[in-house]
Amino acid sequence: MKVLVTGANGQVGLAIARTAPAEAEVIALSRNELDICNPSAMTAIIAAINPDVVINAAGYTQVDKAESEERTAFRTNGDAVGDLARLCEMAGAKLVHFSTDFVFDGAKGSPYAIDDSPAPLSIYGRSKLAGEQAALSMRDALVIRTAWVYSESGDNFVKTMLGKFQQSRPVKVVSDQVGSPTSAHSLAKAVWGLIAQRATGLHHFTDAGVCSWYDFAVAISEEALAVGIIGDPPVIIPIRSEDYPAAASRPSFSVLDKWPSWGLLGGPAQHWRTELKQVLASLKGDRND
Repeated sequence: MKVLVTGANGQVGLAIARTAPAEAEVIALSRNELDICNPSAMTAIIAAINPDVVINAAGYTQVDKAESEERTAFRTNGDAVGDLARLCEMAGAKLVHFSTDFVFDGAKGSPYAIDDSPAPLSIYGRSKLAGEQAALSMRDALVIRTAWVYSESGDNFVKTMLGKFQQSRPVKVVSDQVGSPTSAHSLAKAVWGLIAQRATGLHHFTDAGVCSWYDFAVAISEEALAVGIIGDPPVIIPIRSEDYPAAASRPSFSVLDKWPSWGLLGGPAQHWRTELKQVLASLKGDRND
C-alpha cells in the first residue's frame, strides 16, 4: 500500500509517518515539498507517486488569525481539499482528511454525533466545514473530526503551557470551554486502524474523557512536575471566555461522540491523561538527549 502524506512536518503528519504499519510505503511531503494550494504541483506529485491512499494532514490551523485571513483559510482548508478530492478520484486513490470539533457551536451540551448539524462560530470552523464537505464529495473518502490535538512537536496547547509555566508568572486559562484532548500519536494510530477497516464517510475520534482548558492546564502542570520538566508548581487561574480576548469565538462544549469509530477500532481510546503522560515523558527524554 503506497501512501502519500501531505503536511508531513506538522504534528499529525509526523505522527502518521511514525506509526505507519509495515505494509505501508509512506511518502511524506512537507509544505515546502508539496503545497496543497498549488493544483498543478498536486497533479504532478500524484501522477508521479500513484498512491493508493492520500492522507491530507496539511491545513490552516491558526484559529484567531483566520478571522482576518478568511481567504487564505478557505483556500487551504476548503478549496484545496476539493482539488485534492478530484485528483484522488481521477487517480483511484482513497482520500483521508481531518476536520474539527469547531464545526459545532457548543450549544447542544452533550456529545456531538456525526449526523448533528454543524454550526461553526468562526472563520476557521467554517473553512474546515467546507473542507470536509469537499472531501466527502468523493465516494470513498474518509473524514475524521478530532479535537484539541497536541504532541511533542509543533505548536500546541501543551507546549504553550510548558513555556508559560517556566516564566514563573500566574497563567490564566479559560474554564468554561469543554472538550477532549487528543494526542497526535493516538489519532495517527486510529487513522491507520480506520484505513485497515476500509472505513469511509465521516467519523469522530478523540481520546477518552473530557475536561476544560483549565483542567487540561492543571493536568499538564501536575504531570510535568512528576517527570521533572518543570521544577515548581505554577499558579494557574481559571477565567471565563469573556475575560480572555480572542478574535475567534469558540464552542463552549465540543465533545464528540466517538463510539461508532471506537467500535471499528476494537474499543475506546485511552484516557487523555494517560496519553498526556506519555507525551510529557517523551518530551522529557528529548530534553535529556
